[in-house]
Amino acid sequence: MCGRFTITVDLEDLRVYLEENYDIHEMKQAFELPRFNVSPGQDVITIINDGAKNRVGLLKWGLVPSFAKDEKIGYQMINAKAETLHQKPSFLPSFTSKRCVILADSFYEWKRTDDTKQPMRILKKDEKLFPMAGLWSTFIKEDGTKLHTCTIITTEANELMKDIHERMPVILDEASVKTWLNPRVTNLFELSKLLRPYETNSMKTYAVSAIVNSSKNETQDCIKPLYEQKRP
Repeated sequence: MCGRFTITVDLEDLRVYLEENYDIHEMKQAFELPRFNVSPGQDVITIINDGAKNRVGLLKWGLVPSFAKDEKIGYQMINAKAETLHQKPSFLPSFTSKRCVILADSFYEWKRTDDTKQPMRILKKDEKLFPMAGLWSTFIKEDGTKLHTCTIITTEANELMKDIHERMPVILDEASVKTWLNPRVTNLFELSKLLRPYETNSMKTYAVSAIVNSSKNETQDCIKPLYEQKRP
């Protein structure tokens, strides 16, 4: 699964990344950066395509389907399994026409040991930003206001992740992103082919402090390698 992640760049780094990779030259919303422990229920930096161009903005993490009876369901829908998107009524409409990417530069997962769970940080070897495949939806509240939400798609773990967890977020490459965001692409079989584990040799991982266990902790200490923190 994917229950926590980071986006540790500053606004200028994000601006350059968006221009170079998504041809986005304007950020209409204010983004709080850097983020060292992004958690479910919080707003996340997301990119969608409106049919004419890519747009960047904030969506609440935890998908609330348009037909939901209670928006609290979002906390149960922070992830969506790639293998069953076409089977789930909560995800199928978004899989067909409301696809997005959520930006991150690492994610956390907890490795089981004999007596505890060790939090691990997983990132690309180049430590750069990457797009996680996602779905988004709009829910109309009783007062008529709109709630825009999203979920992160997961797939089976690659060789690096298998020792930590059986699932990992889908990280898209440059070519896959263009197809994934294109609303004119509606072939679910072809889209499903994009939802595969990321290349093992391009990723790395290291242990971090248990302070990431609490979403209240949002300092840079969250990403410090554990062995460095234990040095005298």
